[in-house]
Amino acid sequence: MTIKKLRVLTLLFSLVPFCVEAQSSDAGATMDTASLRMAVQTYPDSLPLHEQYIKAFVNSIPHITWNNQDSAIELLTNQYKTWMRQFPHSAIIPFAIGDAFANTESPSAKPYLLKAVELNPRLAKAWMDLSIDADRWGNKRMSTEYLLKASKADPDNPDYASYYAFSFRDSDPGKWRSLVNDIVKHFPKSEAGANGLYWIAFDSHDVKEKVKIYKQMHTLYPPDKFDWSQYGMSNYFYLLIKTNPAEALSLAKEIAGKMTDNDNKKEWEKNVDFAEKINKAQQLIASNKPDDALQVLSGATVSHWTGALETLNLLKAKAMVMNGNVQSAYDSLIVTYAKFPHDKTRETLFEYGRKLGKDEKRVNADVWEQCEKTAKQAHPFTLRDYLTNDSVSLSDFHGKTVLLTFWFPGCGPCRGEFPHFQKIVNEFKAKGENIVFLGINVEPKQNEYVIPFMKGTGYSFIPLEGNSDWAQKSYGVYGEPTNFLIDGNGKIIFTGFMIQDEYEEQMLKLMINSMMDTNHKS
Repeated sequence: MTIKKLRVLTLLFSLVPFCVEAQSSDAGATMDTASLRMAVQTYPDSLPLHEQYIKAFVNSIPHITWNNQDSAIELLTNQYKTWMRQFPHSAIIPFAIGDAFANTESPSAKPYLLKAVELNPRLAKAWMDLSIDADRWGNKRMSTEYLLKASKADPDNPDYASYYAFSFRDSDPGKWRSLVNDIVKHFPKSEAGANGLYWIAFDSHDVKEKVKIYKQMHTLYPPDKFDWSQYGMSNYFYLLIKTNPAEALSLAKEIAGKMTDNDNKKEWEKNVDFAEKINKAQQLIASNKPDDALQVLSGATVSHWTGALETLNLLKAKAMVMNGNVQSAYDSLIVTYAKFPHDKTRETLFEYGRKLGKDEKRVNADVWEQCEKTAKQAHPFTLRDYLTNDSVSLSDFHGKTVLLTFWFPGCGPCRGEFPHFQKIVNEFKAKGENIVFLGINVEPKQNEYVIPFMKGTGYSFIPLEGNSDWAQKSYGVYGEPTNFLIDGNGKIIFTGFMIQDEYEEQMLKLMINSMMDTNHKS
């Protein structure tokens, strides 16, 4: 798995399909839509038949894609309402169409799912669908309640227990950790336990605790057998790159040797190569051989998502300085800092700047000059504000820093980022800074969710109505969330960032701070 894919996975806390117990049948395997409808009429409590019927019906309509599947399912509502009247005690009938709507992230799912659990409170998957739907409506309390009902309806399913535990991640970390420990104890062979340990380690601010949890995960859940343990070992590897490169190399060699999946094996072999280069370069620097160290590091590559890119860049800069090339080291760090700023790089820039006779103000000016070299004019827009129905234009915010995110209510990673964005925006506004937070919804079919989501969560961003085609053509948005920082002159200064922890929160603060200096505004 690539780092980029892993990044999306770790931000999403991905959901997996669950089985709802029902009468099985393969009678519709090769049936047409009419025959499947007759089969459902005969066996109304067969969920597999409903699923085959709905799929066949949707596929029979020309030009149907994921983006408009819900409109095709809407055409089935009269049929399902007829069946609900004809078989008033069947929970499977409303669940089948409710689940189909839920899978397309449609607001139409809720009433059918509620009817299903009213008829059969033990339909755990229906409770799960309702929980995810509640998150889209901005109702965190109900989302957690539905998860509890799902876990009670199917107590032997570790995934429901895991999602319920995860719902306390922000509101009650102590309870979350306790529930994860229960999952580890009661479901020792489940991915759910590895998942819980992964997130506890991810959230911990204590390096020693992180290491302890990663070692526990490694012991209880071998990374060659448990995906979430492998993801955790990847995070552990990059933590060790910063703190103990020799141990990082040992870990990478061990896991690469055990991996049987070719893609995973290649990823860990890349980690081995990267760790070998870091270790070799450090040895060469210690032996006062900076030229040789730079030669080794020239072949080292790593994604900025890992957090190890800063380590690599600083090591290169250190070798340049040892070689007497302070200006080259300074220039290289200016380029990297102007794209992804971090505290350690900032401190090193000030240090090298002093060697070159530059004070902090001059260093900051150099950073801004580099930012302007890569800046692009943001595409102008005028879009509808969901809350006021007024038209809002980017030009309305001339002179202000704009944090712009492209999102949609069904986007889990988007919802996961909003608390971090809100926290940072609040901090800057408390200092009286001119910062504006805009969120453009790219899925108009989910419009019904937007206002309840805003009211339920209390987020302060201005919600604007867009669409995916416009976002792609105007801003190059091919997936959500996609984020931009736009300066007071309407230029995109920073993009390509995602925020999911304190390290990245600090990066965003540094980005915004660099744009707040009034000397940089016209």
